Amino acid sequence: MRQLSNVILLAVALPFSGSAGAADEIVKIGSASAVSGPSAHAGKDTENGARMAVDDLNAKAFTIGGKTVRWVLIAEDDGGDPKQGTAVAQKLVDAKVAGVVGHLQSGTSVPASKIYHSAGIPQITPAATTPLYTHQGFKSAFRLVANDNKVGNALGRYAVMHLKAKRIAVIDDRTAFGQGLADEFAKAVKTAPGGATIVTRQFTNDKATDFNAILTQVKSKNVDLVFFGGMDAVGGPMLKQMKALGLDVRFVAGDGVCSEKLPQLAGDALANDKVTCAVAGGVSGAQEKLLADFVERYKKRFNLDVQTYAPYAYDAVMVLATAMQNAGSSDPAKYVPEIARIKYQGVTGTIMFDQYGDLSNAALTLYTYRNGKKTKLEVLR
Repeated sequence: MRQLSNVILLAVALPFSGSAGAADEIVKIGSASAVSGPSAHAGKDTENGARMAVDDLNAKAFTIGGKTVRWVLIAEDDGGDPKQGTAVAQKLVDAKVAGVVGHLQSGTSVPASKIYHSAGIPQITPAATTPLYTHQGFKSAFRLVANDNKVGNALGRYAVMHLKAKRIAVIDDRTAFGQGLADEFAKAVKTAPGGATIVTRQFTNDKATDFNAILTQVKSKNVDLVFFGGMDAVGGPMLKQMKALGLDVRFVAGDGVCSEKLPQLAGDALANDKVTCAVAGGVSGAQEKLLADFVERYKKRFNLDVQTYAPYAYDAVMVLATAMQNAGSSDPAKYVPEIARIKYQGVTGTIMFDQYGDLSNAALTLYTYRNGKKTKLEVLR
């Protein structure tokens, strides 16, 4: 099977300088994520990753079926809202995109996936982790990160077996992502050897700023660890209020919290090794240099640090392009089967999909924070 060369992967990201007439074909790729609202920094991260990939493809005069292609990114803001997400999905379908990179959250990815499926357009999410997304029977839905089943299970076992937690509080934001991850974490705690107990289950929402009531309840249970299912925009302020209440316990979360912005959001509440979080992906060995090169190029291109998802969005575009090249066509009806059987070496590792469209042998990476910096602990598979 043909692959994009490493030269393309490592190419300096330059905007396409030719005109529409310089290409034999124009291929539109949709990017859908929350670039407004509390998760805007994470959504912009995915959009920027996709944009870098499009720039790289255009810089190399990429061809499909012998035709030189000009790639165009159509970026839309779903605001992290399911209704807005479906409106964005329909807008991208109407724009006749050949494929979609998105959405960021599970709550937008699932309803949008039905629209893309009906239109026959492939969707690759670089971030959404709910198992439901790939278990709807849609041959058009793919995911580049581990799902909640794997992340929640790994975090639950880690909390009990490595952090030695005994009395655990679980809090989630009631979104499809937050609740799903918290449910899987709780299941793993109950089955992990060590005798840990979920002593309280509390709920908030993804726009909340005041957690004193639920944290007071948590403190009264004498917990030694808090798990939070949600995003960093809520997790950071929650850590501040935990400190204010004297709730000095471990804090465990998924990739929604595991961002470069968390130190800014949590301030001086982010003590060394207080937080353990997992990103639903990860590389090790020789692959680390490819990812480090991407991170360096990203910062040079956008004057921003990678938050979490940009490398996965980058690879999502490259997977779409490689599948089109393998099929000799940008027609989704012809190239979607090539996505399902692809074996692609991206900046995030080897990309292959199982029968559901989930990433085969998906990794996850555990992090903590030390001296205000996200610090890698280990990669799990």
